[in-house]
Amino acid sequence: MGATKTEHFTDKQNAIATLAKALGHPARVAIIDYLLKVDACICSDIVNELPLAQPTVSQHLKELKNAGLIKGDIEGNTICYCIDEKALDKLQSYFANISTKLEKNKKDCC
Repeated sequence: MGATKTEHFTDKQNAIATLAKALGHPARVAIIDYLLKVDACICSDIVNELPLAQPTVSQHLKELKNAGLIKGDIEGNTICYCIDEKALDKLQSYFANISTKLEKNKKDCC
């Protein structure tokens, strides 16, 4: 995979990096926040909530979907998006593990 050499890292490390990269833009964080608030919605609902053009919102939704953070169900001519809880469970588990290890190693750190 070129200069990134992702093959040198575990599947878990690559999966967490993919999720983190998808969350690395404030518009995507805003989309996740909105979906958490409304539970499910169509793209035009999100466009009305954000100060971005529809094609830009669609691109951000595509990135979130490719990373596995959201799911989209086709309903007629629209796509209804919602949070993919499995991805959020992975992130929660990862950060809980970090927190636990930090708490345990508090005394040993500089």
